[in-house]
Amino acid sequence: MEQDQTVVLTVVPGETEAELLCGLLRANGIECGYRDTDAIDSPIEGFIPSGPREVLVHEADLEAARALLPET
Repeated sequence: MEQDQTVVLTVVPGETEAELLCGLLRANGIECGYRDTDAIDSPIEGFIPSGPREVLVHEADLEAARALLPET
C-alpha cells in the first residue's frame, strides 16, 4: 500500500487488533495496512513490537471503511 495516498482510519491498541480490522476491511474489498504510532506506550517499546497501531486506507475508501468500523 502506497503511503502517499493513505489516511488514518483509526488507531487500535495493538497489532492483533490491527490484523483483525484489516481482515474485515479486506473481506469487504478495501485495501488497508497499519503502522506504529508515534505514541510512546512502554519504556521497552523500541525492543519489542507492541503498542498502538494506525490503520490506514486509501482516501477514496475512507467513508466505506468508517461504515465497517465496530461501534464503540
